[in-house]
Amino acid sequence: MKMISRAVLPLLLAAAASSLSFQARAAADVDKGKDVFATECAECHSAREGKNKKGPSLFGVVGRKAATVAEASYSDALKASGITWTPDKIDAYVTAPKKLVPGGKMKYDGLASAAERAELLAYLATLK
Repeated sequence: MKMISRAVLPLLLAAAASSLSFQARAAADVDKGKDVFATECAECHSAREGKNKKGPSLFGVVGRKAATVAEASYSDALKASGITWTPDKIDAYVTAPKKLVPGGKMKYDGLASAAERAELLAYLATLK
């Protein structure tokens, strides 16, 4: 049996994780995602267009450039990030906000469950 080099192993693990994340998103349940939003996001974010809370409205977030909702308050780190909220970026941010945007001010430690993140993404994609 051939051994996998230590340099290649992280790349293989990242590819496998990305594939699992994609598969989880494909099977995601929008209704469950609405529940995840209610428990994980709704305290600080609204799903309604133009209704900001502590954080910006997440209506239309998929495909939007970060830090661009009018009248919302953003950290300098998020403003400078250059992020566009693709499903992959949202997934990474919801997993570990401080890792994706060091110096950001969102007070959320992250959502470990890939299935719940996929459901949340499925729900967020309907907000348009």
